[in-house]
Amino acid sequence: MKQAKFFIGQCIHHRLLAYRGVIVDVDAEFRGLGKWRLQQAPGQAYSAEPWYHILVDNTGNGAYVSECNLVADDSNEPINHPLLGEFLVASGAGYRRNVEQLN
Repeated sequence: MKQAKFFIGQCIHHRLLAYRGVIVDVDAEFRGLGKWRLQQAPGQAYSAEPWYHILVDNTGNGAYVSECNLVADDSNEPINHPLLGEFLVASGAGYRRNVEQLN
């Protein structure tokens, strides 16, 4: 099992789709339905690498992305997403878990 390169609260940039976002959760390996993965990335074996739950900046959307498609975003620009406060709070130049929302 590969160690996750990115962490919860880290801002990222998608290599191929050119959006910014922030990580709200990490799966050690792919946890989605196999059919969905095959439709999204036919012929690519992503299951052995970490996958990240992302809030996409300036949208109300989320994404589930494999590690190989992400790079760190060091712009220090804030993330604008309506659910951000449900998961994270601003902390310095980044974000940390919103402990009030944890059960």
